[in-house]
Amino acid sequence: MEAYANALLYAIPSFVILVLIEIAYGHFAKKQTHTLMDTISSLSSGLTNIIKDSLGLILVLVSYPFLLEHLAIFEINATWLVYVLAFIAIDFASYWNHRLCHKVNFFWNIHVIHHSSEEFNLACALRQTISNIIGYFPILLIPAAILGIPNKVIAVLAPLHLFAQFWYHTKHIGKLGFLEYIIVTPSQHRVHHAINDVYIDKNLAAIFCVWDRMFGTFQEELDDVPPVYGVLKPVSTWNPILINFQHLWRLIKDAWRTNNWIDKLRIWFMPTGWRPKDVIDKFPVSIVENPYELKKYDSKPSKALMSWSLFQLLATTLLMYFMFYNFGNISSQDLLIYGLVIFVGIFGYTTLMDRHKYALFFEVVFCSLGFYIIYSTGDWFGINAIWTYASYVVLSYYIVTLFGSFYFALTESKVTQNKVRIA
Repeated sequence: MEAYANALLYAIPSFVILVLIEIAYGHFAKKQTHTLMDTISSLSSGLTNIIKDSLGLILVLVSYPFLLEHLAIFEINATWLVYVLAFIAIDFASYWNHRLCHKVNFFWNIHVIHHSSEEFNLACALRQTISNIIGYFPILLIPAAILGIPNKVIAVLAPLHLFAQFWYHTKHIGKLGFLEYIIVTPSQHRVHHAINDVYIDKNLAAIFCVWDRMFGTFQEELDDVPPVYGVLKPVSTWNPILINFQHLWRLIKDAWRTNNWIDKLRIWFMPTGWRPKDVIDKFPVSIVENPYELKKYDSKPSKALMSWSLFQLLATTLLMYFMFYNFGNISSQDLLIYGLVIFVGIFGYTTLMDRHKYALFFEVVFCSLGFYIIYSTGDWFGINAIWTYASYVVLSYYIVTLFGSFYFALTESKVTQNKVRIA
């Protein structure tokens, strides 16, 4: 996990710089694809994902080294050809995992966060899940294990494979000629994120589009069908933690409400969107019927709240960046505490972005945790070793956050408008 944290020290600035370049290009070309609150929500989602992954908060059903030990027919060295085979194996597994997430109710909850933005830009690429608490992906790598591909090769390529999916989340790049027949391109991935009928559940490949063409899930972007982005059940919130569990909460409620015991069990494994008939009749859920009539979610924040939200994102990113910088010097228990504090903070300020008054509760908890840690240790997880007065800067941030949260919660809260739709 420490190696992953070290890799993030370089990956995070790279992603942020590319997002800023896209924003700047959109501004000067007058083709802006970002809105501030949506982009803050996307980047905040990225923070939750990398913290969760770096802390190893997942129950692995079976590990790749275990499969390798028991299934390998050959014993091979890590040559360049093995790396190529491993990358293809990971991409093949990724296609089927992606298809599973789009086709099965339970697994859709893992993936819905990635599709939740109603914009399409590099920032939305960072909307990654925190609800994947059961690790099953190694099962899809059985072909690689049978070939005897070493674990270290998979470990090196897996994050690179994920990072390589970042660049094509943009509307500023058109079709790429012959490359459209080889790799996944921005045009193809725009199709994947669209909710138009012709585009739904298409283009599931991660790097090589050959899988979509082989297995019947390919769809070209059509000139006369402009993509509309989001999900058919709009999430209507900027809070990425809520988005991660909205679909799961719907499944739980439907399983509880239905009178059919078979439906209570099969709802989890039925196609995405399937609901028991008796529940549909009694508890209807609104779904986007005409994508072109979709009104994008807007919590109508003031400019002051927008600036405050941006400040909170930047401060949280710095706190998280220090966590990765000092990862090896922080105990496992303290890393979990650190991750919890950041999660509470993100929950608080993104709920405040929705202008919900109950955001104040989470902001108070966030600040209280910060105060207690600094008071009880006289430090902030070892930050004083870098600069003697650094913990006072962190303390000042918490004081400002506490007062600011009270101000915005009391002056901009709303109760009845734009509620998060999780019914």
